[in-house]
Amino acid sequence: MKTLTIVRHAKSSWKDATLPDRKRPLNKRGERDAPEMGRRIKEYGIRPSLIISSPATRAWTTARIVALEIGYPREFLHKEDSLYLASVDEILDVIVAQDAGFNNLMLVGHNPGLTDLVNYFVPGLTGNLPTAGIVSVEIDSDDWSLYDRPEATLLVHDWPKKT
Repeated sequence: MKTLTIVRHAKSSWKDATLPDRKRPLNKRGERDAPEMGRRIKEYGIRPSLIISSPATRAWTTARIVALEIGYPREFLHKEDSLYLASVDEILDVIVAQDAGFNNLMLVGHNPGLTDLVNYFVPGLTGNLPTAGIVSVEIDSDDWSLYDRPEATLLVHDWPKKT
């Protein structure tokens, strides 16, 4: 069995219109929500053996904050260029490339690809994975070959404003 946790980056700032999209930082809400969701991830008992993030500032910052909250060593965080604004197929390519020895994988990235990925594993779960939203699924597989849509069980679906 494998566990995949999908994390959308926290809310980002549009304040500086001169910044390229990849460089946009978190805004105040994002700076508040990212550690809160990290604490929730820890409470859910999610312990990733590998965290892979888009290199965009907003995603990388979210990944670093979550790592801090769950006690994951920052030096093991991995940036993956192809996760920046990736489609489902591009995200699956990243997942499939991971060593089978990693049983619990966390991805930090962007919409619409992450919402599409969530619905790939749990059809019809959501029309939108909100900023700082998380979905964790258990996958009935011995490796990360997930192109054939394996059986997946929803473990966690949470976001900052969930009551």
